[in-house]
Amino acid sequence: MRRVGIYLRVSTNGQTTENQRRELEAVAERSGWQIVQVYEDAGISGAKGRDKRSAFDRMLRDATARKIDMIAAWSVDRLGRSLQNLVGFLGELQAVGCHLYLHQQALDTTTPSGRAMFQMCGVFAEFERAMIVERVNAGLARAKAQGKTLGRKPVKPAVEQRIRALRAEGMGILKIGKTLGVGTSVVQRVVGAA
Repeated sequence: MRRVGIYLRVSTNGQTTENQRRELEAVAERSGWQIVQVYEDAGISGAKGRDKRSAFDRMLRDATARKIDMIAAWSVDRLGRSLQNLVGFLGELQAVGCHLYLHQQALDTTTPSGRAMFQMCGVFAEFERAMIVERVNAGLARAKAQGKTLGRKPVKPAVEQRIRALRAEGMGILKIGKTLGVGTSVVQRVVGAA
């Protein structure tokens, strides 16, 4: 009996992993798999690395410890958006003898064709991510062409001078922010630019 870890991920807190969970649990039951653990990263982009996705990281550590011998996920894009990261992920799984099942792609890496398909799916996931980035950049360029202010609001020179003066007097960053009514990131940016 396969010991399976189910991985669920959605990009925003407004989304739910419930459909992914229901389908993958049904597949596990039909296939006779034992679900050892369900790993869920909610509200985290697939573009984020392993260090930013705690459930994903825990799942890989459990695979390395041989607590699970297969990972089941809804789709390749739930695992990540970078071909390099996906191929590295598959390599890690292969090194510890752990397989992968992707429901939407009907992919099972216990077969050579499944492993080849996984790599091709990764190419398309990376392509989709690149297209999203292009659309966002086009929107930013349009907004800029229309004269809209983008990015951080500029800090007035008088506020910058006051931040530097208070810092030179030895005042802490948090206290400077509270004293002047600006965010600590503003203080850090001004101090760091000095």
